[in-house]
Amino acid sequence: MPARILEILEKQNLEWLLKSVSDALLITDAQGKIVLTNPRVETLFGYSQEELEGQAIEILLPERHRHSHVGQRTGYFDHPRARVMASGMELAGRHRDGREFPVEVSLSPLKTEEGVILVMATVHDISLRKRAEAALQESEARMRAIFDTAVDAIVTIDEHGIVERMNPAAERLFGSPESEVTGKNVSMLMPSPYREMHDGYLERYLKTGEKKIIGIGREVVGLRKDGSVFPMELSVAEMQLGNRRMFTGMVRDITERKQSEARHQQLMQEIASANEELTNFAYVVSHDLKAPLRAIGSLADWLSTDYSDEFDDEGKEHMRLLISRVHRMGALIDGILQYSRVGRVKEAIAEIDLNKLVADVIDLLAPPPHIHVTVEGPLPRIMAEPTRIQQVFQNLVSNSIKYMDKPEGQIRISVEKQGTYWKFSVSDNGPGIEQRHFERIFQLFQTLAPRDKIESTGVGLALVKKIVEMYGGQISIESKVGEGSRFSFTLPAIGNT
Repeated sequence: MPARILEILEKQNLEWLLKSVSDALLITDAQGKIVLTNPRVETLFGYSQEELEGQAIEILLPERHRHSHVGQRTGYFDHPRARVMASGMELAGRHRDGREFPVEVSLSPLKTEEGVILVMATVHDISLRKRAEAALQESEARMRAIFDTAVDAIVTIDEHGIVERMNPAAERLFGSPESEVTGKNVSMLMPSPYREMHDGYLERYLKTGEKKIIGIGREVVGLRKDGSVFPMELSVAEMQLGNRRMFTGMVRDITERKQSEARHQQLMQEIASANEELTNFAYVVSHDLKAPLRAIGSLADWLSTDYSDEFDDEGKEHMRLLISRVHRMGALIDGILQYSRVGRVKEAIAEIDLNKLVADVIDLLAPPPHIHVTVEGPLPRIMAEPTRIQQVFQNLVSNSIKYMDKPEGQIRISVEKQGTYWKFSVSDNGPGIEQRHFERIFQLFQTLAPRDKIESTGVGLALVKKIVEMYGGQISIESKVGEGSRFSFTLPAIGNT
């Protein structure tokens, strides 16, 4: 290689080196004066190369560190060697505008041909790393706070089933401090036979990937330090930390839930048994009562017919009351049977044209000439059991007819759409009902009028309420004494049943 080229390379080597280094690079003499800088110094500190040459290196330090640095610099030149500056300490640089930023500094001694000792400082801006470390520390602090304050128990194990962490909730749940469990197999928190099965399950999962709990969750049994066992809900999450696999188990004590479920199941069985007994009782009593009741009714009819000439007016009234009360008793028994069947017997649901059904109800009731029943607008079609819906309209309309006290009675049947339900109304201009009776009238066997004045079993409105609620609807009343009443009830529209 020509000598001229070698000379050029020797002169440019340092310049190329300074420009190619990504970190800030400075050379100072023994007095701390800056001899040379690379372009990165200007970017990092905001000073040009011309501004820094001849300046003390301390210009690039925060003011609070400048005095102590002079002594450190002097000590370094007494024993110059390549090293990282202030290892284990936080170092900071100072920008021309006063901003401070964290740095790492490496020192390397240089010796000229004349024997002059210089030092080369490489300055690396670690702001990004510091921010990342701060964010990581904040994240770890948050995770630790969650871990320590979580209501559910948390247990972390490695791929061999060895416990690494346990939060305070887990300590309370299992009755063991973390120090007693850490480093031991997590199977110690399980009773037999789960304890013996655990290691095999974990090993099988690591080999085959077959999951039984991980990412799925299930109900298992836990073991406390005192030997007591308890039901718990366990969900396990898997984490990959480098080459290690970790598993975090979230554990919740479900003792109270299990006890509640057991009580609920027992209560449901008791209710089912009571309903069955009640139903059987209603059928048996009703059928056993109807036979002698029919005999009494037949005998009363025979006496009142064949011996009518033998009775005086008082005797005839007694016979009338006897026959009337026999009929009322028969109607009451039929009402009980109908009421007991609602919601118990599965009935066939069909599409009902309410225009036809309500017309048939009105014809069946045959209102007297002074009472007019009006159906306002076409009625919709609904899905329900026809007999039950007929009972609803029949009871409401018959009540309006039965209790009508006006010379010109008006009964109106109307409907309006209310969300996913139809709202039906049966209103009249009858005597009305006091507000204090609004709840009572829907109770079984409750009537407002004297029984000897108007024949009523007190089952009708209770039956209507039970049918409407069976279909997910509600029934209500609006009434003013002397002006009339309005019974409203809702039933699901087709498509919402």
